[in-house]
Amino acid sequence: MAKRICVVEREKCHPTKCGDYLCKKLCPVNRTGKDCITVNEDDKKVRIDESLCTGCGICPKRCPFGALHIVNLPEALEKDPIHRYGENQFELFSLPTPVFGKVVGIVGRNAVGKSTAIKILAGVLKPNLGQVGGEADFKDLIDYFKGSEIQTFLEKVRDGEIRISYKPQQVDLIPKKFAGKVGDLLRGVNETGEMDKIVSELDLGNILDRKLREISGGELQRVAIAATVLKKANLYIFDEPTSYMDIKQRLKVSKFIRGLAKADTAVLVIEHDLIILDYMTDLVHIMYGREGVYGIVSGLKSTREGINTFLEGYLREENIRFRDHTIKFERVPTVDRGGSMVLCSWKDVEKRLDSFSLKAKGGEIFKNDVIGVLGENGIGKTSFVKILAGVLEADKGSVGYEVTVAYKPQYLEAESEATVLEVLQEAISKYNNQIIKPLNIPRLFMKKLNQLSGGELQRVAIAKTLAEEAGLFLLDEPSAYLDVEQRLLISKIIKQVAEEREVTVLVVDHDLLFLDYLSNKLMVFDGEPAISGEAKGPFKMEEGMNMFLKDLGITFRRDVNSNRPRANKVNSVKDREQKKEGKYYYS
Repeated sequence: MAKRICVVEREKCHPTKCGDYLCKKLCPVNRTGKDCITVNEDDKKVRIDESLCTGCGICPKRCPFGALHIVNLPEALEKDPIHRYGENQFELFSLPTPVFGKVVGIVGRNAVGKSTAIKILAGVLKPNLGQVGGEADFKDLIDYFKGSEIQTFLEKVRDGEIRISYKPQQVDLIPKKFAGKVGDLLRGVNETGEMDKIVSELDLGNILDRKLREISGGELQRVAIAATVLKKANLYIFDEPTSYMDIKQRLKVSKFIRGLAKADTAVLVIEHDLIILDYMTDLVHIMYGREGVYGIVSGLKSTREGINTFLEGYLREENIRFRDHTIKFERVPTVDRGGSMVLCSWKDVEKRLDSFSLKAKGGEIFKNDVIGVLGENGIGKTSFVKILAGVLEADKGSVGYEVTVAYKPQYLEAESEATVLEVLQEAISKYNNQIIKPLNIPRLFMKKLNQLSGGELQRVAIAKTLAEEAGLFLLDEPSAYLDVEQRLLISKIIKQVAEEREVTVLVVDHDLLFLDYLSNKLMVFDGEPAISGEAKGPFKMEEGMNMFLKDLGITFRRDVNSNRPRANKVNSVKDREQKKEGKYYYS
């Protein structure tokens, strides 16, 4: 008999709005006189008895708010979970395995337990082995993992042989806990005595005297990484260490994190940027399951094999398909738009914002183009897009339009009390099957905008923008807050919208794989962050990428199986060959 899990999303359960416990009334087991679905006296929400549930599927289908999930777990799961948050709540099965001398990556969609798993390893969360309200001690945990590599790891933690330093996902909470300056924070955790060295390697020297609340998200992320590695430890755990960073910073931080792995030191990393994950790690765990319901950790694989398996959506060793489709990268030649309709053009554009100056000599955007925009933070990408969108006015030069423009800004407003259903009413009526359903937005319909997570708000903003009647769509950092599957899904939807509606899309982003997947042209921004920036292009994809990657000093090849772009290790044979040939990017 298959093991079954029943999850109730309490924030979505509204018994008085669904007809007074509709699920309870419809449950076939309840109608026989048994109490499968009952009411929790504490919060008046629904509770489900998993031992009585038959898995008929009626209650999750009929719940108008999508609050109920009844899932049959894979038969291979013979053990109880390593942790369960509560009755009718999320379950996690197994844990990732740190390996000394290696950087181990964790890849998977959001809400399948990645952060939960590393919090357990970091000692931040005490697992309960599925016993709600309980707490497992080291003996219980070691018995649970008997015969596995995790057993050895836990024994060493118990005996004090392993010290752990952990960088959490939400670095934006740091200024709320520490009100002082960057330098004061780092000096307070400087157990290794290497503060000057770490500050130099992470480019933090010019912000040491600034208060934490005054620095950018990318700077705060690097401060958090520095604070993590300044503690004496032999296991470093990083939860999404490159979020808020531009590609140049991501590569630099990746190289830094790789350098931490030594014979007596292990590193564990959660990362959604597949190029960075590939560049940073030696081995990979895939985490899969059902969002908000359960999560499972796969066995260790080499990074290349692990990422390709993730894209394929099928674990051969476990014989489990965790996605119903394979993600494929296709080489799309850039189409010569000579004679095609010009939708937007600019000439000799200049804009000054305080001490920053932006220039764009000249360029044209053609009908049906999908243009990626690359460049460091603080170099004018967002300002340029705002000029194209009409939000900012250029000081000099001209911008011409032959089309209506739709614009999704970089920073999203979420103060509204309106529900997602109200905000997306027009989008639902026009593009329910093309945009709303693929983005899994129906489950958010009854949520208010101010209740959405960063990733949920991003999907809603993208859907709203793409549903507008326009010929040119400007999207600023649409991959922010999204997991790797969502990023690739968004890029697929953007491409389909461009093709089916014969419109043009311009996308600013820092995820190179995301842009490679959707773009047929590229704009590159050059200059000095916070001082000056210049917009160049659009170029053909290969020309633009070669220009950008040459400036970074890295080369890309194509994976022979998945065709995805991969960064070559610096000074590897392939890297040296491509630099000699001047081919930094293979399209």
